[in-house]
Amino acid sequence: MGARSPIGGKILDTPHFNAHQDVAYPIPGLVILAANRHFKCLDEMNEKEASEFFVVTRKIRQAQRAALGIETVYYFYNEDTTHHFHLWMVPRLDWMSEFGRSIESVRPVLLHARQHLSGPEHLQQAEAAVEALRRELA
Repeated sequence: MGARSPIGGKILDTPHFNAHQDVAYPIPGLVILAANRHFKCLDEMNEKEASEFFVVTRKIRQAQRAALGIETVYYFYNEDTTHHFHLWMVPRLDWMSEFGRSIESVRPVLLHARQHLSGPEHLQQAEAAVEALRRELA
C-alpha cells in the first residue's frame, strides 16, 4: 500500500488481495484492489489468485452499489508501473459529469480530486465510505 496509510484503513483483506481507498484521490467509493504477492501483470496470477480476484472484485462492486449507491464504475490496471498489480475501481459520481463520460474523463477527475478534494470534509467523506464498504463486506 505504499508509505502512507490509506484513508480509513483496509476495506478488505483476503489471502491474496487487500482493498483500500487510494490516499492520493479522496473520492468516496474509489477502491484499490492490490495483490498481496508482488507481480505486475494479470496473466502472472496463479489459479488461486485468479479465482479469488474475480470473486473479491464482484463483492466489492456489490458493496459499492449497496452501501454507497454507486451505479457506474470504471475499472483499470496498469502493467507499466513500478508498483505491483492493483485494480482501480473508480466510481462515476454526479460531480464528474463536467469532465465527460468516457474513460478519457478519468484522469482529469483524478487530478481534480487530488487538487481540490483533499480538505478535511472530503477526507471524512472518503473515510465514511470506507467504513460503509467495510460494514457491507463483513
